Amino acid sequence: MIVDAENVRRSLWPNLGRDDLVALCGARAAAEGVDVIVVFDGPPPACVAPAGVFLAGEPGRSAEDLVVELARARPADGLVVVTSDRALRARLPRGVEVVGGGRFARSLVRR
Repeated sequence: MIVDAENVRRSLWPNLGRDDLVALCGARAAAEGVDVIVVFDGPPPACVAPAGVFLAGEPGRSAEDLVVELARARPADGLVVVTSDRALRARLPRGVEVVGGGRFARSLVRR
């Protein structure tokens, strides 16, 4: 699973904190037995990522570009990308499942 962090964080009010999003993704990774790559605009937060969670982001690079690169480097079958960004969705490889950022964020906080 690849998560567009800023898109998900801003899907709720009040917005999820960066560290909170990482922790919640850790709970999801553990519950579902999946790896979650949380992609940030710029550098990721300095928090320690829980098991199954990997943080990505680079100074001066958009999360959207990195999400596309990560998605293209993996088999599309079974890959889930979390974002509500329509332009990003259009750039993803065929066969990738897309889950909306708001839906995902709400599912995280309900757990």
